[in-house]
Amino acid sequence: MSFDVLRDLNWLAVVLGGVGYFALGALWFATVTFGKAWQRSMGWENTEDQPGPGAALYVGPLITCLLSSLAVGMLAKATGSTTFGDGIVLGLVVGVGVSAAVLFVTGIFDPKKPQPMTWFAIAAGYHLVGLLIASVIVSIWD
Repeated sequence: MSFDVLRDLNWLAVVLGGVGYFALGALWFATVTFGKAWQRSMGWENTEDQPGPGAALYVGPLITCLLSSLAVGMLAKATGSTTFGDGIVLGLVVGVGVSAAVLFVTGIFDPKKPQPMTWFAIAAGYHLVGLLIASVIVSIWD
């Protein structure tokens, strides 16, 4: 694989994959889903009384979701992934083989997190589903 694959990418699919991945975070980390459990796992108790983060805090995650979508787009092109099934396989390989593996190590070796395995499960689940979304979009929208 080379960076020449960048010429052949469907950039709209890459952007939509990244935005879909990012938008999933709004649902995933909402208080009605995994938000409160994730905050407890981080040791962030009683955050209801504190002001919410500003919009600038979300720029970093948006950029990383776009970069991840770009990476899976490149991998989709390099591997010839063009179907829904190919996208699922690619998302599982990247989501479990890279993202979840790295997050697991981060979770078990972070003594500051009071519930590291809860943090791992929520964070890895988000990235796995987000990478599945991005992988399917860039694969089928070839």
